[in-house]
Amino acid sequence: MTKSPFIESIRNILRVKRYSLQTEKAYLYWIRKLIFFHNKRHPRDMTESDVELFLTHLAINERVSPLTQNQALCAVVFMYRHVFGRELNNMKFHFAKTPQRIPQVLTHNEAAKVIQNLHGKHKLIASIMYGSGLRVSEVLRLRIKDLDFERNTVFVYQSKGQKDRVTLLPNNIKDQLNSQIELVRHIHERDLHDGFGLTSLPASLISKYKNAAKNFYWQYLFPSTTRCKHPHDDYICRHHLHQTAFRKALKVATKKADISKRVTSHTFRHSFATRMLETGHDIRVVQELLGHDDIKTTQIYTHVIGKNKFGAISPIDSIN
Repeated sequence: MTKSPFIESIRNILRVKRYSLQTEKAYLYWIRKLIFFHNKRHPRDMTESDVELFLTHLAINERVSPLTQNQALCAVVFMYRHVFGRELNNMKFHFAKTPQRIPQVLTHNEAAKVIQNLHGKHKLIASIMYGSGLRVSEVLRLRIKDLDFERNTVFVYQSKGQKDRVTLLPNNIKDQLNSQIELVRHIHERDLHDGFGLTSLPASLISKYKNAAKNFYWQYLFPSTTRCKHPHDDYICRHHLHQTAFRKALKVATKKADISKRVTSHTFRHSFATRMLETGHDIRVVQELLGHDDIKTTQIYTHVIGKNKFGAISPIDSIN
C-alpha cells in the first residue's frame, strides 16, 4: 500500500510534538475521512465552509457523539495550524448532541463478585481500576516505578489531557502487586539474557534515556507476552498488554457473577467514584483522585448514589 507523502508529513509533526500513538492514529483517521468526504480534494484547497460541512455530516448523518465530533475537529484544527500555518476562524456547524446519561455503576458487592470471577493478571487489573479509580489504559501503562508502597500511592503519567496525577494504592492488593512485580523481573532478566530488555517509551525519548530504558523500574507492570518493534523508533522492545484480552475475560467474569448490568472496563472507574462518595469522602478529594478538571464532571456521581446524596428516605420506607 503506497503511503501518502501528505499524511506522512502530518505523522512526522505529531511525533515531533510527542503525541501518543493512539492520538496519532485518531487524527490521521479523521484527516483521511475529511479528504475522502470531499472526493479526495487536497485540504489546502478547502475552506472553512468545507470543514463545517464535514463536521455537520458527522453529527447529522453519522450521528457521532459530541466527543467523537470534537476529536475530528481537533484533528482538522491541528492539520491547518501546524501544516498550513493558518487558523480555522468563525466555524459554524451543527453540534452533535446526546442526552446526559448517568453512568452505569456496580454496587460494592457486585464489583467484588466480578473481580472474584477474574483470575491472575486480569483480576489484578480490575482490582486496580476499582481500588484506585484508573482507566484501563492507565493501568496497562503503569510502570514499576509508578508504585509507591511506602506512601500507598500510584503515579499516573500523562493520562487524559496530558495530565499527571497521584491516586490511591490499595493495601488489599499489595501482595498481588509484589507477585506481579517478581513476574516482571523474571521476564526482564530473560530479555536481558537474550540481548534485549528495552521497554517501550514514547517517541524520541529512547535517545534521551538510552540505557535507562533497560532499567527494571522502567518496565511495564503488565508487559506483553512477546517482544515487538517499536512503531516509531524501530527498536525491539516489550510493550504493555493490549486491552482486548482483559475485555474478553471481563465479559466471561460478569456472566459467571450473574450480573445483569452492562459491565465494561470503565464501569470500575465509575464504581470507584460512587463508592468513595457513598463512604463519605469529600467530592473535591474524589475529583483529584479521578483527575477531573471540572467539579461538574465529578458531580454526576452524586446522581448515581440517589438517596444518599441528601440523606433522603422514601415515604414508603416509613410504613411498618
